[in-house]
Amino acid sequence: MATEAKQTAPSDYDEKVGSPGLHDVDTSRGVRKTGSDSLSDLDTYLEGSEGVTVRDLETYRHVADTLPYTAWLVAFVEFAERWTYYGTTNLYSNYIRAGLPKGSRDGSVVFDRENGVAGALGQGQQKAFAIRTFNSFFVYVTPWVGAILADTRWGRYKTIMVFSLVCLAGHIILVGSATPQSLENINGAVGLLVLSIIVMGLGAGAIKSNVSPLIAEQYTGKLRKEILPSGETVIKSPALTYQSIYLYFYAAINLGSAGSISASFLARDHGYWTAFLVPTCIFCAVPFILAVGKKHYVVTPPRGSILLETVRVIRMAMKPAWSLNPRKTHRAIKANDFWDVARPSHYPAGDVPAHITWDDEFVGEVARTCNACAVFLFFPIFWLCYSQIDGNLATVAASMKLNGTPNDLIQNLNPISIVIMVPLMDKLVYPFLRKRGINFSPIKRIFTGFIVAGIAMLYAGVLQHFIFKESPCHDNQPSECLTAAELPNPANINVWIVSGPYILVGLAEIFASITSLEYAFTKAPKRMKSVVMAFSQFQTALSSALNFAFTELNKEEKFTWLFGVFGIAAWIAGGLFLFTFWELDKREAQLNAIGTGEREGFAGEDAAMTVDPSSLVKKQ
Repeated sequence: MATEAKQTAPSDYDEKVGSPGLHDVDTSRGVRKTGSDSLSDLDTYLEGSEGVTVRDLETYRHVADTLPYTAWLVAFVEFAERWTYYGTTNLYSNYIRAGLPKGSRDGSVVFDRENGVAGALGQGQQKAFAIRTFNSFFVYVTPWVGAILADTRWGRYKTIMVFSLVCLAGHIILVGSATPQSLENINGAVGLLVLSIIVMGLGAGAIKSNVSPLIAEQYTGKLRKEILPSGETVIKSPALTYQSIYLYFYAAINLGSAGSISASFLARDHGYWTAFLVPTCIFCAVPFILAVGKKHYVVTPPRGSILLETVRVIRMAMKPAWSLNPRKTHRAIKANDFWDVARPSHYPAGDVPAHITWDDEFVGEVARTCNACAVFLFFPIFWLCYSQIDGNLATVAASMKLNGTPNDLIQNLNPISIVIMVPLMDKLVYPFLRKRGINFSPIKRIFTGFIVAGIAMLYAGVLQHFIFKESPCHDNQPSECLTAAELPNPANINVWIVSGPYILVGLAEIFASITSLEYAFTKAPKRMKSVVMAFSQFQTALSSALNFAFTELNKEEKFTWLFGVFGIAAWIAGGLFLFTFWELDKREAQLNAIGTGEREGFAGEDAAMTVDPSSLVKKQ
């Protein structure tokens, strides 16, 4: 369903009922309404389906197909990789910010474990923020490396295998940075930490851009009818199957993240080198699992270097559209003929410019890629909100009554809530909405994610306000407030109250982040899937870069303002997102139908903008 359909000439069907407009498409079920009861009209086959007619689409219930076991195998790889990633990065806030606890050589808490906080490097809140933000930036820039190598030279499987070994080397360096001997030289330990972040970031990022497309590629089914054991005839829908794949893929990510819960206790009770060693050992399973499943994966081979030609196509299309008047430029880009100048068919035979080395099909792929990527441009604001749960909210928790709970343990409520909510969404909420005819399309889901993320930030801002009131140190770094005996002196608020933002952000991720993965795969041409996925993930890197602009607000005494600003920004971005892509949302069913035909490319009108759904059906 992620590929493009071959354009066909108008059929007799088109002449009878005309080309369907946007009102003819029921996107809540992915069904095209014909507007006619003619037998010949209703009994036309959908191109690329296994004998599914328009009548079938209008008659039978749509359900997701069975997921292949190789998809679960890829999900297990991601589960193990994410366990090791979050099992280390979840500890960075305390590890960098706080110094060695009293009497400790390895970061473990020796006295008052009830309210004590593990620490090691003692670099303070702002340096901890800077290093964590650099880590987030780098690990979401490096997906470009993996995407380019996979799409042009190695393929996704080999790329994942090679960079899993790179990532393992980074984990080993990190363990070395946290040994008691290393922590005797704080500057050296900081240097090793930064080196490990660079090496692990290169490995994890390259894996990240390829594992998401790889899991969806394991499903090769088509739109078809099937009779269930109950006797009911249903339509097995690839679009719904991809939605399920990414729901459970994201559940695997967060199950791995939740699996790192032990890291907080290991750091507090046994020191950081032990806490970092456990995920390193777990990561050793990743290349092993990849090797075991090698013969069974559905693998897409590399398709040659296309990035340079992509840039040339965009530059050629932009040249006549560019104007000093922004409104004129915008109108030219939105015009149906925007891409025509880059198409060989636009020129008379024999007069095609020499620098055009591509065909019309490739221009259609570039057009579709650009439209898919445009949806992700609002996500830096969403990831600004998300970034608070793996850093600043841990500092918020450190200023509250812990009662034996490590302050960086609470953040595991985020992945736990996602693991619980994913099957509820897949089996109950989404089917209920479809049954009621409610079109909760990807664009609407992403918009909802922005709104929920904003609510989470405002919750955090209000909570921080009450912490300032209750802490003996008020707004003077309440997370480091000490008694006269130099023991923790927290605000009299139970730490579990900070659960709200973590759970709300988890719900926001289900609506926005999971849907963005689904959207990146289903709307991208085959030979550009890793690149589009890398662009999607690159928004997190842009968010980290943007986060640096808020360095002055990333001080504990200004957290109330920080959370409030991010919450309001998420609401504004969500509103602009829905307004911008409202028309695209109406064409969701048409876009999902692209590529169900004989070939992957679309060499006519802009494949992502002006698809005539009548070209997607053929006579019996």
